[in-house]
Amino acid sequence: MTTRIDVLLYDGFDELDAVGPFEVFQNAARAGADCAVSLVTAEPRERVTASHGLDVGVDGTLADPDAADAPDLLVVPGGGWSAGEGGVRREYDAGDLPPRIAAHHDAGATVASVCTGAMLLERAGLLGDGPAITHQSAVEDLRAAGVEVPDARVVDTGSVLTAGGVTSGIDLALYLVEREFGADVAADVATTLEYERRGDVLVDR
Repeated sequence: MTTRIDVLLYDGFDELDAVGPFEVFQNAARAGADCAVSLVTAEPRERVTASHGLDVGVDGTLADPDAADAPDLLVVPGGGWSAGEGGVRREYDAGDLPPRIAAHHDAGATVASVCTGAMLLERAGLLGDGPAITHQSAVEDLRAAGVEVPDARVVDTGSVLTAGGVTSGIDLALYLVEREFGADVAADVATTLEYERRGDVLVDR
């Protein structure tokens, strides 16, 4: 059965947080992994503007958790937290995305965040007391919310995974490819990307 992967976009997301994992999963599919990855938004729209001004077209809208096309893996990028407005900060304060994210997790989806996307997972109540990791600019905010923040590049607690800043999203995606589709596929993708995996993965599940 094909693993459906959705990368959830919103205005102000960090480009690499989303595009890095997207490319990893696309290359995994080409390398033989039975997965399909899409860029989606919470509400119907055609385009999204990222934090550095990239204008991105989307593939569709995030399905309801009980729909046939609901994701098995939902990836939540970060962006905009440290600026104090826009991006994650706006979505965190507005409070609309976190319940949607929580609903997919409750329905059985694995949820993974990149960078400050972890703050949306915290708002959704998915992190508990941790462990979890985020971008250095949000570490103290995550700790203030009662979450243990270890010294790790990726944290895997089973159905919830978090990654540190920006490029760690590539490590997160490669780790998930290895976890779900095998080390050979992950190694093939890393070679294709000419990317040297780095940093510790903390597994606590």
